[in-house]
Amino acid sequence: MTIQPAFMGTAIGSVPFSDPDWAVSIALESVPDAPFWPQLPRLGLNEQMEIQYSEGIPRATIDPEKGRMYFDTSGDYSEQFGEFYEQYMLAMDPDDGNGDCSAMAISEDYSKGIYALEKRLQTMDKKPRFVKVQTTGPCSFALTLVDENKRAIYYNEEFRDVIIKALSMKCRWQIQKFAPYADKVICFIDEPILSAFGSSTYVSVKRQDVVEHLHEVIESVHAENALAGIHCCGNTEWSICIDAGVDIVNFDAYEYGETIAMYPDAVKSHLEKGGMLAWGVVPTSPEIRDHTPDSMVEQLEKGMGNLAAKGIDKELLAKQAFITPSCGTGSMEPADAEAVFSMLAGLPGILKEKYGF
Repeated sequence: MTIQPAFMGTAIGSVPFSDPDWAVSIALESVPDAPFWPQLPRLGLNEQMEIQYSEGIPRATIDPEKGRMYFDTSGDYSEQFGEFYEQYMLAMDPDDGNGDCSAMAISEDYSKGIYALEKRLQTMDKKPRFVKVQTTGPCSFALTLVDENKRAIYYNEEFRDVIIKALSMKCRWQIQKFAPYADKVICFIDEPILSAFGSSTYVSVKRQDVVEHLHEVIESVHAENALAGIHCCGNTEWSICIDAGVDIVNFDAYEYGETIAMYPDAVKSHLEKGGMLAWGVVPTSPEIRDHTPDSMVEQLEKGMGNLAAKGIDKELLAKQAFITPSCGTGSMEPADAEAVFSMLAGLPGILKEKYGF
């Protein structure tokens, strides 16, 4: 059965608030049909985008004095890797695995938001249709973090494989945690570094490798009967996400709305197979101060029109659309972030009425 969100709202994880309960209230009020757990980078180093998902990964080393993390590749790490792969196979083997991914759990020391949202959902009489969780994608994680010699850990194949598998387990652990509280869980794989794919900086990163790395994480999401999304807040080769087997492509439809129309065949096939687009039409910059719901609707319809002009049915686009902010709000001023969520809260109703949903 095809899922048709019909302009339902959800959001990217990071927010500029320090109170987890307040952040959860914002999530539940602004996107009640698909609330998300808030990432709270202002609480400290452990809640930063990559570090938040490093807990339990062999040889991950946090240097609080320098405010950074790296992987220690020196010496003999075979025993630690052996223990990791044993845990991985016990949990993830498609034939004999028990599905228990708690070895890669994210503790409250690394995420106050996960536990604040769980606690709130436990008190609610009615389940939301979706709960949205998120994990830093394997490419962004491994190309951003480095070894002790400041070389991106992506280029160490042994460590890269461990990272991909650890992040896959973290996806499944989150989905298992929130599955009791929603009809279905959505897991976004956050891959901002895809916007640099093909640049001279990452010329040695091969397209097929990226597709395969993403596919492995996506398959772990699908193993839990959840929906997999990929979020990239810049321009990228969007067919990579589709070729990797993702269910939801989330893109910055405010700054880069025209770029998705550069891949009409891939997008059309994606939608016709039941895939969805999550239009990041609400700007996560001070420009939010200059917009009204009408201008946001106009921005969205311009982007939809670009795809319709390439032969994609506009009704299909509308039925299989989520609405999101263009990116996370973690670096914004809190008042501007609240304006983003206020705008986001109002758009689904306006669009559903306009399109007769």
